[in-house]
Amino acid sequence: MLSTESLEKINREIEKYPADQKQSAVMSALAIAQDEKGWLATETMDFIAKYLGMPAIAVYEVATFYNMYNLKPIGKYKITVCTNLPCALSGGNDAAAYLKQKLGIGFNETTEDGLFTLKEGECMGACGDAPVLLVNNKQMCSFMSNDQIDQLLEELRK
Repeated sequence: MLSTESLEKINREIEKYPADQKQSAVMSALAIAQDEKGWLATETMDFIAKYLGMPAIAVYEVATFYNMYNLKPIGKYKITVCTNLPCALSGGNDAAAYLKQKLGIGFNETTEDGLFTLKEGECMGACGDAPVLLVNNKQMCSFMSNDQIDQLLEELRK
């Protein structure tokens, strides 16, 4: 189900917890699986549950609670825009509107070429840097003007 490399990463996460608390590594295990697979199919979550010795429903609860997990296939680049109130008041909604217009998609949609998926996100803890975008849950982009958004999209298209 997962590569040897991913299983080794999960094992390193498991080692951070007492032996009888392997399930504490569930968030890391899901992130590692998603990095490999691109999204979390039910079969992948079932495998994680069995690997960690926990009920599958407990894994589903984690995966559905946090928006960093993709429960269906997405584009190569997931761009999440913070639209929580402080960001919205500081240009987050404008950045979201610009991205929608530029990409020709709405939230929770993927461009026809499969390159971009646009998501609406809650607080990313960077209110003073608004508007803020998060690319693939890994790269935070701050103070995103329309010009900076254009530059980001151009770099990602390369």
